[in-house]
Amino acid sequence: MRLPQARLDQVLDRFREIEARMSAASDGAEIVKLSKEHAELKPVADAVHALERVRAEGPELEEMAASGDAEMAAMARDELIALKERLPELEREVALLLAPKDRDENASAILEVRAGTGGDEAALFAGDLFRMYQRYAQNRGWKVEIDSASEGDAGGYKEIIASVTGDGVFGRLKFESGVHRVQRVPATEAGGRIHTSAATVAVLPEPEDVEIEIRDQDLRIDTYRSSGAGGQHVNKTDSAVRITHLPTGIVVTSSEKSQHQNRARAYKVLQARLYEMQREQLDSARAESRKSQVGSGDRSERIRTYNFPQGRVTDHRINLTVYNLPKVLEGEALDDVINPLIAEDQAARLAALEDELA
Repeated sequence: MRLPQARLDQVLDRFREIEARMSAASDGAEIVKLSKEHAELKPVADAVHALERVRAEGPELEEMAASGDAEMAAMARDELIALKERLPELEREVALLLAPKDRDENASAILEVRAGTGGDEAALFAGDLFRMYQRYAQNRGWKVEIDSASEGDAGGYKEIIASVTGDGVFGRLKFESGVHRVQRVPATEAGGRIHTSAATVAVLPEPEDVEIEIRDQDLRIDTYRSSGAGGQHVNKTDSAVRITHLPTGIVVTSSEKSQHQNRARAYKVLQARLYEMQREQLDSARAESRKSQVGSGDRSERIRTYNFPQGRVTDHRINLTVYNLPKVLEGEALDDVINPLIAEDQAARLAALEDELA
């Protein structure tokens, strides 16, 4: 993709403007805002500078290649070949940085996994999925905190909600939103027949620097005694918290031991869900363009099948099949599925940029 110089100049002009305003600013809030924009623009400006340096070398090398000095001309021609090979990759790198992207790409996220059709087996599968994400997060240095959990009668989870904190969490996990299907012989099946069960996954960005108005009069907050394993571990106080957002009907719960902590966690999940509603309303205005995007986040859409008899994982959005199911469920090879989805999303963003520049 040949990026017009005017677009590159626009980026560099804005970056220099931000740097000048930062050196002159005295207001704390303005400094924070400028610093954030500076951090977002710096990798773009650095990539543009690198591209411009390489572009500038071309005419110089062509002049040297045409010189009378045979040895120097040969060296220049070799360097010119290497430069022409490197240039498209640099231009693609800059184009990706300039392409429209999700504003929440680097945000932390709320992860919700719920058992779907399939009874006990669906709850067991929901547990397998959550452990997959836990291990994947651990491998990437992210922190996972469980906000609430409802265990299945035979194990696993009917529902589990957790906060995943780290850099770029939402940008990678957003492609997991949707219906996940499993085909396997359940442990509860005596006849050895293959069953199909499902679980739904929702990944919501944790809002950062976004005003989500939640009025006290719009909330109903209830406390109750959370269920426990029995014996000395049973919860004997009404520490679990349920918050109902009356205008939308959204209900969130948290059932750890501290009521104060439960209130804070439930409120955070409520913020994330209200923010997701705002995102969906904004996205609906771009519904046509979203049809071509991978990470639409439609939770009713069947996105992936985990087939145990054949050891394969199939992502239906991009017709991708990998035959390393055990490692995917261990979180070890989940990138084998996520990386192609990111590549597909990048291609869609580059196409959007080309349309913009056309």
